Order: sequence, then structure tokens, then C-alpha cells
Amino acid sequence: MSRSGRQIINTKQSAPLAQRRNILVGASLVILAIIIVVAIALMNRVPQTATVAPNAAGAVKVGQRAPNFTLSTTAGPFDLSKAGGKPTLLEVFATWCPHCQREVKVLDPLYATYGKKVNFVAVNGAAAGMDGQAESQADVYAFVQKFGVTYPVAFDSNLDVAHVYLQTGFPTVVLIGADGKIESIRDGEVPPADLEKALSAAIAGKAPDPKMGSKA
Repeated sequence: MSRSGRQIINTKQSAPLAQRRNILVGASLVILAIIIVVAIALMNRVPQTATVAPNAAGAVKVGQRAPNFTLSTTAGPFDLSKAGGKPTLLEVFATWCPHCQREVKVLDPLYATYGKKVNFVAVNGAAAGMDGQAESQADVYAFVQKFGVTYPVAFDSNLDVAHVYLQTGFPTVVLIGADGKIESIRDGEVPPADLEKALSAAIAGKAPDPKMGSKA
């Protein structure tokens, strides 16, 4: 076979290989584009300081009487209707929420300082957003142990508290006055200074910032 004949055969054989390479490159680019779009969508779902709870149904507002709840906590029974004439700081959290995990370091020192003047109680939300079932009791107590939570934490298997108090994201922090009325509500991580200012006002019988320092 002549040299020119071999070149023609090689050219014909390489054409399908080039086509396959082009197809693989194109498919890889499509997959990469999909991954990027999904990643951007997921990042946009999570605000900087709060984990979104898409189907949160909480309708409580500042100024209204706080709906009562009774639960067992890591520090014993808690009944909001028997708050002992003290303000109550309620946190609705989720064990899987990174913002809730970081907020432990904010609430623990405040509990050490104000725990005798203010009732602290954290109540769990659902295993994912507000969809599905509550987190398991084992998950809640594992969270307490892992992050060294010192303030009272309650397990709510029916999500009764979350359905009433949770706003648009985890954590939701609600400050209830000694008179049983909601004084302040804020979603997401609350800076120590904002929380301390709100607690000091409530203890003094003064009205705290209804948004607990939030600009939103």
C-alpha cells in the first residue's frame, strides 16, 4: 500500500475519535454548568445569618400575648404560663443549622449572666426546614452534648412550638416580657450586644427594640 493510501486510512480512523472527544468535552461542560447553577441556587437559599425555613407558619407578632407551651427540658419542666414573673428568651433552632450551632456560643454566656433573671429555653424544629417530621430526641441531645449547651433545651416531637413561633429562618429568637407579651422577634444569628441590650431592657421593665437590633 502506498504512503498516501495509509494517510487516507489514518485520517478516516481519527475522525470518529475526534468526534467522540468533542462529544465528551461538550457533555463535561454541560455537567459543569449544571453543578455551578445548582451551587449558586443553594447558596442563595441560605442567608448570611439564617437558615431558611421555607414553609414556616409562625404568625406571632410583637405586642400579642405569647401562646403558651409546656415542655420537658434538659433543666426540668417548663411552662410559659408559669414563668415566675420573669422575661423568657425562646429560641427555635435546628440541630443541622450552622447558624444555630454558632449561636450556642452567644447564648451560653448570656445564660450564665442572666439565667436567674430571665427564663431561657430552646426548642427544636424539623429535620429539614419545616417539611416532614421533627428531629429525633437523640439528635437534639447529641446537639446539646456536641456544642456544650448549658441553657435549657426542650424536645418537641409535635413541633407545636416551631409551628407557632418559627418565622422565616433558623434560629428564630423571641423575647417574651414578664407580662407574657411578645416584646421582640428576630431571625438568624443575633449578635451578643443586641441580645444583651434586649435582655437588659426586658429585665428593667422597658420595651426592647422589637427587632432586637436587626435592620431588616
